[in-house]
Amino acid sequence: MENDFCKILNTRLSVLMPDVFIGTHHIHIVVRAGSLGFSDGKNHHTATTAHLVVWQMSNAIEKISYSSDFEADFLIVSADFLQHYNPEMVWASKGFVFIRLNPAFHLDADSLALIDNDWEQFRRRQSTPGEQFRRELLGHQLQLFLYDLWTVYWQGMAHMEASDSSGRLFLRLLSLLGQHTRTEREVSYYASRLCVTPKYLSQVSKSVSGLPVSAWITFYATYELVGLLGDSSLTLTEVADKMNFSTMSFLSRYVKKTLGVTPSQYRQKNDYFSNL
Repeated sequence: MENDFCKILNTRLSVLMPDVFIGTHHIHIVVRAGSLGFSDGKNHHTATTAHLVVWQMSNAIEKISYSSDFEADFLIVSADFLQHYNPEMVWASKGFVFIRLNPAFHLDADSLALIDNDWEQFRRRQSTPGEQFRRELLGHQLQLFLYDLWTVYWQGMAHMEASDSSGRLFLRLLSLLGQHTRTEREVSYYASRLCVTPKYLSQVSKSVSGLPVSAWITFYATYELVGLLGDSSLTLTEVADKMNFSTMSFLSRYVKKTLGVTPSQYRQKNDYFSNL
C-alpha cells in the first residue's frame, strides 16, 4: 500500500481488517460498531464500541474474531516511522508497558473526542494530493497523537509508579536508561546502580514488561542513535564518540544490527525523505 508508513483506514471503506497488518505495523484500533476478540498469548480480550485497541508489533496477537457488524477506524504505523518520530522516551516506555498489560481500553467521551480529533487531522493530511512535506507533517501529527494517547492512559500509568516493588524498580531502570544509554549498554551497569543482581533485574524486567533488560537498553540506545545520526552537523566520528564507541567499526556494526543499514546508508535514507 502506498505511503503505508502511517495511515488511517476504515474497515468498511477500505475493505481491510486490522489483522492484515500484524507483523508489519503497530496497529491502533477504535471500535465504532460490533465487537472484536483476540488473545495476547496470555489473556483473551474483548473490545466493543468506544474501545481503543493497540496491537504493538512485539505482542503475540492471535485468535482474532470479529462480529458480523464490526466496524472500526484504525491507524497503522511502521516501526521505523514510529522510531523516527517518537517524541519522548520515558512516557513512551510507560505507554509500552501499560498497553502490553491493557491492549483493550475503554475510552470515555472526552478521551474519544481527543483521539477522534487527532485522527481527523491524520485523514486531512493523508488525503491532501501532492503535499510536499506529507511525511514530516504526518510524523509531527503522530507525535501529537502519542502525547494525547499518553494523556488518556496517564492515570493507569501513574498507578504503575505506586504499585509493587517490581514496578517501582522497573521505572527506576527506565529513568537510568534515559540518562545513560549513550555511553552505558551493559545490564551489569544498571543492576549495580540499582543495587540488585543482573539476574534479578532481568527477572523484574521480564515480569513487568515481557522484555529483557537488554531489549530496553537497545530501545533507548537506538532512540539516542537515531537522534545523533539525524543531526547533520555531526560527523560519524563524532557520533561514535558521543555513543562511546572506540572505533567507527564498532559504530557501524551496532547501527547495522539495530537499524538494519550502515550509518551512511541511514543518513542517505533520512536525507532522501527530508527532500521529498
